[in-house]
Amino acid sequence: MQNSVFAQSSEEYRLELGGALGGSFYMGDANYTTPFKHIGVSGGVVARYILNQRMAIKGDLIAGRIAGDTRGFNNKYPGLENVNFKRAIFDLGAQFEYNFLPYGTGQGFRGGKRFTPYILGGMGFTYAPPPANGVFTVNFPIGAGVKYKLRERLNIGFEFTMRFSLSDKLDVTNKEGLQLNDPFQIKGKGFKNNDSYSFAILFLTYDLFPKCKDCNY
Repeated sequence: MQNSVFAQSSEEYRLELGGALGGSFYMGDANYTTPFKHIGVSGGVVARYILNQRMAIKGDLIAGRIAGDTRGFNNKYPGLENVNFKRAIFDLGAQFEYNFLPYGTGQGFRGGKRFTPYILGGMGFTYAPPPANGVFTVNFPIGAGVKYKLRERLNIGFEFTMRFSLSDKLDVTNKEGLQLNDPFQIKGKGFKNNDSYSFAILFLTYDLFPKCKDCNY
């Protein structure tokens, strides 16, 4: 009964806007297989355009820190050299989200749920400022998450994404010594040997711009 009253008294909204905070980590020549290794802090802003109960278009701008270290690797690089690095990354992108359950509590959201898991995929841009050379590249994020409507206009959720970049230079932070963009002098194609990174974030968003009740959808 309480959920029914909640749904009947709620508006439908077109947009969510809020912030995100969490962790980021890198996968590449200085970390092949271990998720959440050398994890750094990440945070940013999130906006969703709500298409319907099942679908949304999300845009985000997230800054994070990635790091890696080749010490302790079983595979040794030429000259037995070791490399470690730290650098900031900035990610601007858009993703399509699909909710497994009909999410929402507005009057038009018959049978809507306050909780749903979801999956996402899209495209974005990565900028990593110097040290060494700055890197600007395209990335392709895929991921999954969960979201819950805390109150009539307040949403909370957790999301994990892998961002597959088209660059092998995110782990290059100096101009001398072993270069991790091509340590074995073997050229890769496509996503092979390119760097990727992940965001694991907790987000909080607020619903904006109510839909017109008298409009036909």
